[in-house]
Amino acid sequence: MNDCVFCRIAAGQAPATKVYEDDTLCAFLDIRPIARGHTLVIPKRHASELEDLDAELGAHIFRAGHRLALAIRRSDLAADGANLVLNDGTAAFQTVPHVHLHVIPRRHGDKLSFAAGLLLRRPHDPESTAAAIRAGISALAHEDETSAEERE
Repeated sequence: MNDCVFCRIAAGQAPATKVYEDDTLCAFLDIRPIARGHTLVIPKRHASELEDLDAELGAHIFRAGHRLALAIRRSDLAADGANLVLNDGTAAFQTVPHVHLHVIPRRHGDKLSFAAGLLLRRPHDPESTAAAIRAGISALAHEDETSAEERE
């Protein structure tokens, strides 16, 4: 294994507040969040930049980001929207050389607090934040089950 902090997080060898994980990717709270609930989605297999990432895995990362953005809307965090951002390469402000998708919750009228979050980047009670996102994921799963039953 290389010395990549995100690879160590995915392998369970570095601390992180995980909110979702499957066989190929991991999602955890950003340690320097712009807003409460700011989550990173990473592939477990190392890829420094998009050029190193298989397109199907990239699509899976984005689907997970989409799902997390919806979960955050349904959680106690009650976001009105989200920014999904992937910085590709140092020229695009990528600071960790491992592909990662930022899922940043947004609220109506949050321009000033969002700008302050860009500057301050401070954690917001990670355990309760992660619990709220996990509850949102559960709410989405329940909605999916209900919709499937209604279609039958």
